[in-house]
Amino acid sequence: MIPATFRYEVAESPEHALELLGAHADVKLLAGGQSLIPALRLRVSRPSLLVDVGRLAELSYVRDAGEHIAIGALTRHKDVADAAILQEHCSIVAHTAGLIGDPQVRHRGTIGGSLAHGHPASDLPAVVLALDAEFVVRGPEGERALPAGDFFTGIFQTALAPAELLTEVRVPKLGETGGSSYVKMSRRAQDWATVGVAVVTGGSNGTHGATAIALTNMGATPVRATAAETALSGGASIEEAAELVSEDTQPISDHTSSADFRAHLARVLARRALEKARRK
Repeated sequence: MIPATFRYEVAESPEHALELLGAHADVKLLAGGQSLIPALRLRVSRPSLLVDVGRLAELSYVRDAGEHIAIGALTRHKDVADAAILQEHCSIVAHTAGLIGDPQVRHRGTIGGSLAHGHPASDLPAVVLALDAEFVVRGPEGERALPAGDFFTGIFQTALAPAELLTEVRVPKLGETGGSSYVKMSRRAQDWATVGVAVVTGGSNGTHGATAIALTNMGATPVRATAAETALSGGASIEEAAELVSEDTQPISDHTSSADFRAHLARVLARRALEKARRK
């Protein structure tokens, strides 16, 4: 199909992008376009103005920021996967970025675009949730930081206001004792995850002295498996904790899987992810 008619502007700076966002109603930001372009062609999305932020080089970086690693929102998935500092200090992010889509998607798609899209089957949201990552958002009132747990609010919905721009993602350094793993199942290599499980354990930042487990495609947003986390902190085995990961989740039934199978799959993948994280 052919997209509905829209105006197109290229943002020359983050400030210019914010100006365009604030001056017009029904605006969409275009970064890599891997999710937005299909939505435009199907006319699921019909913006009056498309603002291209994909050329803002100042928002594409992976850098050491002391206690955390700062990732610019327009960093391509391929660059996230290849970043040596992530591979050394927060390997789950680099590993997961390398699993997204296919090489063409990874060379065009951006970490900020993937997170801001809010797709419940997307891989990175569960990973940043397990990491207790922080998002830096810029808007008319200035800059604010949002914890990952407050960012995802529903299917294709986030806490971003209409005139706000996601500029940076901050992930912790897990340290030498930190283990992590992301395991998913999809019908084909380039498909959305049927279910995915992110595990972070043994780190030194915040809650990461314990084990964090987050699930992909087990609800409208990525969710923490709190029952399983609590069981592990109380001395439960991996097998016992894995049996609890689907508690308080709301998986859907669709053309790829039933809700019951998703719940079963989450338990199987959780055991694998926990075993991998413990081995690191």
